[in-house]
Amino acid sequence: MEAYIYDALRTPRGRGNKKGALIGSTPTHLLVSIMEELKSRQNLDTSYVEDMILGCVTQIMDQGANVAKTAAQQSGYGEHLTAVTLNRFCGSGLEAVNQAAAYIKSGFTDLMLAGGVESMSRVKMGMDGGAIAMDPMVALPGHFVPQGVSADLIASKYGYSRNDVDAFAVESQRRAAEAWANNYFKNSVVPVKDVNGFTILDRDENVRPGTSLDGLAKLNPAFEMIGQMGGFDAVAIDRYPEVEFINHIHHAGNSSAIVDGASLALIGNKEVGDKLGLKPRARIRSVATIGTDPTMMLVGPAPASRKALKKAGMNPNDIDLYEVNEAFAAVVLRCMDDLGIPHDKVNVNGGAIALGHPLGATGCILLGTVLDELERRDLSTGLVTLCIGGGMGIATIIERV
Repeated sequence: MEAYIYDALRTPRGRGNKKGALIGSTPTHLLVSIMEELKSRQNLDTSYVEDMILGCVTQIMDQGANVAKTAAQQSGYGEHLTAVTLNRFCGSGLEAVNQAAAYIKSGFTDLMLAGGVESMSRVKMGMDGGAIAMDPMVALPGHFVPQGVSADLIASKYGYSRNDVDAFAVESQRRAAEAWANNYFKNSVVPVKDVNGFTILDRDENVRPGTSLDGLAKLNPAFEMIGQMGGFDAVAIDRYPEVEFINHIHHAGNSSAIVDGASLALIGNKEVGDKLGLKPRARIRSVATIGTDPTMMLVGPAPASRKALKKAGMNPNDIDLYEVNEAFAAVVLRCMDDLGIPHDKVNVNGGAIALGHPLGATGCILLGTVLDELERRDLSTGLVTLCIGGGMGIATIIERV
């Protein structure tokens, strides 16, 4: 049985700070906005939507108490709609999609919503704590380092320079600005409105078209002090003694932007689609997760992609377009080199450096982004992959129908 993507929508991404446009919008409101738009666009009989799986990383405060069920209850889809919130760190939004696909392919359910949400202006990253970083009995034997130090370790081990990562960031901004100028995102972005129906935000807020190498060169490395003073550089070098020193080259301009956002995909089997008059846009062909070393924790995209490709009987050249989450510039550079894929097939409309990374929502956002671009270019196959904290990777391959 196939799992089809019938639609994929998202909110615009607002800056995740007190000046961001979406700070007054709860994560529940962001999700319900998309649910209402999905219902309207598809003329959807919501009684057929059985369950909703959502990724969300920091599950406290506005995002606590099963935010997925909170949104399901608020949406008006019906009391029958169950919901669950999961956390696979930065891979959560794609994990939600993959789990929904598994339910559909197994025959256990017919029609589901899957996606994610993260309101990083309202619920700050790391507020939930956790033993993986905070408990010395766990962090020390696990060779824990902050993700920024891990990104700098990747750059140091594989020889990426400050100019390399800054040039990548400039190109991400250029591509994102061009995509918005050409309205490539417009059909999939659901404007966020207030209670009176006035539009709060209708486009990604973080894009900076004027970003230049000269401008980025003025930014100081963000993780040098914590790496050196916090002892994390020593942990990384102890794990990788072939690295003589950590070259700290990542900063706010070549790392993923902190933003608010939500995303949802409507996923179901052929029978329910035929019954409801839904037109499938793509099928989920293969999915994979993989574990990696927790110190160099951000190299998971390439091996996860290989695993998904093997399951699909494909090789990297068979994929028309890739979306590799731009957690840090070196992550994508390493993935491209590892898989041997050119930049002109990867993040063709920019990525999280320019557009932002709302942790729990990003995976599903990237799924919709690659699907839209496949349709625009009349191409067939797309692969979405993300690095994940703690040393994991996740990947999903879709094929247009």
